Amino acid sequence: MIQAGVSYRRLAELTELSAGYLNHLAHGNRPPPADPVIERIASALDVPPDRFLEYRIRRIGEALQGDPRRADRVYGQLCS
Repeated sequence: MIQAGVSYRRLAELTELSAGYLNHLAHGNRPPPADPVIERIASALDVPPDRFLEYRIRRIGEALQGDPRRADRVYGQLCS
């Protein structure tokens, strides 16, 4: 939001989410939102959704879920 120069109120208008909810998200007082909400926020900020960590983590999980060997390799690389 800071980089885009957008206030909570303006982002709320663009996303049709409440400014209070957005404030709670930004300060980590709410769990990460679902992908469609992340996509709305990203669109309003004119950034790709994968700019948000939770979105990237979900994409990684989906990719690894279908390929157990790849998941094992990645796990070994990350956790060893």
